[in-house]
Amino acid sequence: MSNAAPTWVIKTVAQAKRGLDKKGIEQTNDLLSRLNLSTVCESAGCPNRGECFSQRTATFLILGEVCTRRCSFCAVKHGRPPRPPDDREPERLTQAVSELGLSHVVVTSVTRDDLPDGGAGHYARVVAALHQRLPRVRVELLIPDFSGSLNALEKVLAEQPDILAHNMETVPRIYSQVRPGADYARSLAVLRKAKQLSPKIITKSGFMAGLGENDREIGGLLIDISAAGCDMLTIGQYLSPSLAHRPVARYLESDEFDTWREKALALGFKSVAAGTLVRSSYKAPIFFKELG
Repeated sequence: MSNAAPTWVIKTVAQAKRGLDKKGIEQTNDLLSRLNLSTVCESAGCPNRGECFSQRTATFLILGEVCTRRCSFCAVKHGRPPRPPDDREPERLTQAVSELGLSHVVVTSVTRDDLPDGGAGHYARVVAALHQRLPRVRVELLIPDFSGSLNALEKVLAEQPDILAHNMETVPRIYSQVRPGADYARSLAVLRKAKQLSPKIITKSGFMAGLGENDREIGGLLIDISAAGCDMLTIGQYLSPSLAHRPVARYLESDEFDTWREKALALGFKSVAAGTLVRSSYKAPIFFKELG
């Protein structure tokens, strides 16, 4: 199957890059470089990087830039992480959030199966630092599955992030192909347990369309995520980072995303973002406001 994007997708990506504030992009890049911070925007080759950077915002990537898993859709480096978590990273990240003037910050990470707690303690320290120095900033975390550890999840929730997200990414049938090392039921359990442990916390998930799933499977995925008590959902088009990654099986039309958004809202999701360039943290503050 061809991995070539149709013309309308190419135009959509190109349009997202037009009219950007180059000065804003340079300032964001300079700040991240000065504070030695990573972003998933750069590491994963997000198509919205320019737009977000031009608006002086970014999704911070903690725990290094090397992931211990090898997801077939992801451009983040994989292998054995060369060093332990940086104890000074929470302080530097908090400084960046302060200088950028963010009111809503999204923090994610590589998966660190090499660490006893999967990096949960580091997440907790990041949230604690943000709450201590910037108590009015809303904190959204996009966490890995911590290998299913309940203790690790409790450690993160104890610091009371405002939003806790864990992406399902795709449907059960192709899960092992798309996310080797992950498990569909385990990921659902992360969302379900988070809501059970902290009922007032906002939970969020997301998945990509075009990885090889069919409509019936997408419908089942929506039902499963809703049943786990998830409040927010993102649905985006999978865009293969390179020829070495999983090819795109299908490109959805914009009206198809509209249809899935309506179906998700009918299932009880409080906020749903769906579209070609939608990603889990894209315009996170705007979609948070949909919760009322």
